[in-house]
Parts: sequence; C-alpha cells; structure tokens
Amino acid sequence: QVRLVESGGGTVQAGASLRLSCTASGRMVNVADTAWFRQAPGKEREFVARIPPGGGAVYADSVKGRFTISRDVRKFAVFLQMNNLTYDDTAVYYCAARLGATYDLWGQGTQVTVSS
Repeated sequence: QVRLVESGGGTVQAGASLRLSCTASGRMVNVADTAWFRQAPGKEREFVARIPPGGGAVYADSVKGRFTISRDVRKFAVFLQMNNLTYDDTAVYYCAARLGATYDLWGQGTQVTVSS
C-alpha cells in the first residue's frame, strides 16, 4: 500500500519559518485533494490547510496569512510553508490525501516545536 512520508519538521524559535514536505512511497492516482493536519499535545487533531487539484487552497483561520500550501502537479508532493511560527503552532503535522469521500492516506507525522 502506498504510504505518505512527511519531512521538514524541527525545533525553531518563535518568528522563524519551516517548510514541510510530503511525498508518496508509490504512484498516486485520482487524488481528490491533499491536506495538512496537526495535533498538539493533549489536543485533538485539527485541520490546517488543503489544496484540491485545481488549486484554491483553504486554510484554518489560525494559520491564514502565515502558512502556504502548495503541490507539485508533476508528481505527488505537497508542501507547507510556515512563516512567523508561534508557540501555538507546536504540534505533530500530518499529511493526508483524499481519494474518495474521506482522507484515506496519512503520513506518520513530523514534529514541529516552536520555542518562545
């Protein structure tokens, strides 16, 4: 089965930037859209951003204006550029791909830690 693999996480100071990447272990077809979610310690997983094949990205209010989601249409690759990071952005970030009605494929997550 195809797996998603995230990379790019790390520990940074508040105000810094990080760029997360998500690739697939195999060939991906008929992807409806891809998204980033995150889960902070003690909290439920929450939506961050998504991008359908035709563009028109959607963002959570908490990251709007600071985060940018993009994708490489030639191959399955999705990116999340995160600028002006704050302590509240500390979480494990997950990439997800929707093939049908729900997000069917998930990565293992990459840790983002922002120190104040």
